[in-house]
This record gives sequence, C-alpha cells and structure tokens, in this order.
Amino acid sequence: MKVVATIGLGANLNDPAAQVEYALAELDRLPATRLLARSSLYASSPVGYVDQPDFINAVAQVETGLAPRALLAALLDIEQRHGRERSFRNAPRTLDLDLLLYGSARFHEDGLTLPHPRMHERAFVLLPLLEIAAQTVIPGRGPAEDWLAAASGQNVALLPPSPAAAHA
Repeated sequence: MKVVATIGLGANLNDPAAQVEYALAELDRLPATRLLARSSLYASSPVGYVDQPDFINAVAQVETGLAPRALLAALLDIEQRHGRERSFRNAPRTLDLDLLLYGSARFHEDGLTLPHPRMHERAFVLLPLLEIAAQTVIPGRGPAEDWLAAASGQNVALLPPSPAAAHA
C-alpha cells in the first residue's frame, strides 16, 4: 500500500541550497518511493540556537511503500551521506530531513512522532508545505493554513529559483 508522506528539508552548511536540491533528487530514488511535489527554496533564520548561519528550507511530498520507520531510516541515511553531525540540539547542519506527515497517521514511538510535533509552529515548514499542498490537514491539529498566522513573526523568505533548479 502506498502512502503520501511529507518531508521537511533544511541545511545551513556546505552550500545549503545545493544540499537541499541534491536531497530532493535522492528522495525520488528511495526504494518504493517517488517524488510527487517539491516546494521552492526558502531562507529562514535559525530557531533555538541562533548563533549560526541562516537555513535553506523546502518541503517535499513523496508517495511511498515504505513503512514510517523504514522511511525515517532512509532519511537518516541520506543525512549521514551528506555529512550530518549531531553535535548538540539545533546545531548547524549540512542536511536535516524531518518526516512531517505520513498519510493521516498519528502516533508516538521512541524516536518517531507523527505528525512531527513542532511542524505547526514553524513558518519554514508551513510556507513551503502550503505552496505545494494548500489543503493539508495536520492530524490532530487541523488545517495547516490555520497555523500560519501564529508563526508569522518568524523570518522566512522565498528564494528566487536557481539556474540549477530550473534544469533539474
């Protein structure tokens, strides 16, 4: 059975726009998975630990036959291949991939909570998500659009398309 999953992408080290673009292409190559939609790139100020470079963010939707844990493991593998180090919470990173939504699943297990527990608080998730899926409902929270006003004070800006993205 195939499920539509939503993935948040972010990076702020080692050419972050390229890191995100490469990761978007890698999502389409995961087993039993195909990329359905991808947002534009957005620049955002860091959250939590603020003494670091701004982030480049995007959101993608994939159709996948992978179970949630298998999809998460595949995302962590992509992060590792991009040199992700987890030195401390909210540290600068070469790539961050978050499993935001997995169909309408709602559950919490060690290491995996769906929907992502903070996605509704983050403009850098909501803006790109609404760009590609305006009618998204966050299970247990309601329409994603309803949460955007509460996140409006966050510094997030749409980036112009890059020449590389235009040829992807």
